[in-house]
Amino acid sequence: MADEFRALDAYSQTVVAVAEAITPSVAGLHATNEWGEAAGSAVVADGVLLTNAHVVGRATSGTARFADGTSTPFEVVGSDPLSDLAVVRADGPTPPPVRFGDSDELVVGQLVVAVGNPLGLAGSVTAGVVSGLGRSLPARSRTAARIIEDVIQTDAALNPGNSGGALADSRGSVVGINTAVAGIGVGLAIPINATTHRIIDSLVRHGRVRRAFLGLVTTPAPLPDDLAARTGQDTGLRVVDVVGGSPAARAGLHRGDLVLTAGGNPVRDAQGLQRLMFAEAIGRPLQITVTRNGALVDVITEPVELLDDPR
Repeated sequence: MADEFRALDAYSQTVVAVAEAITPSVAGLHATNEWGEAAGSAVVADGVLLTNAHVVGRATSGTARFADGTSTPFEVVGSDPLSDLAVVRADGPTPPPVRFGDSDELVVGQLVVAVGNPLGLAGSVTAGVVSGLGRSLPARSRTAARIIEDVIQTDAALNPGNSGGALADSRGSVVGINTAVAGIGVGLAIPINATTHRIIDSLVRHGRVRRAFLGLVTTPAPLPDDLAARTGQDTGLRVVDVVGGSPAARAGLHRGDLVLTAGGNPVRDAQGLQRLMFAEAIGRPLQITVTRNGALVDVITEPVELLDDPR
């Protein structure tokens, strides 16, 4: 029994320490647009606040309120519905930024702490574990749809107002931005990793994210044993569908193909392909190697820009 109490104390101390480090840097956002009031949470980053695109909607400004009772107006710098991320800039002083971690280092069962500002209840803290990695979350803008890959699933209790808040590991590093309540006991968060940082940087610099488009719908799939032995690669991407008239269709990619490499780089999951689909890939030849009916096939695609209506 004494050991159980000691374990509980250690768990509690970790959650308390993370909450104390993160709470001052999580704001409640309130904005008004033509459809009414938008509200959620946001995380103080370097010079800006990071939140969900669905929190700000089409608003251009609003008010950020912090746990210490201070508030400041903000302006929306950029919003990207296809990653459900948005960046806002405060017009006044803000608390120190959080420390970001790397969600690619998370493992299932790891302790995480969610900090948000739901419904104006500053510093709302819940704790749980990473209950799944590599989950998918449908996302849609007015003219395009995609799947947000590598979403973090957690059993830390989330409320709708937690959207845009922080998901932190036991060291107090923010590894995700809470985005959705998927069901009882299931919360989802956008991962903080190299791809996310590219999106944030583009929003800060340009107010939008330019993406390349191939027209492939894929799902991770294991490689046959003999092919895995030859390539040293365990998984690839199975092509589930090819959008008609897309660059992938014009290049001759087919449903059932198993994508192994893109641009000479192994593709083991959806992020391996999506991290290539940024502005620099638009209009440039991209070699994709697939296995089809037991044979290796190389095709050359030329991604086009994924167009979307302006905010």
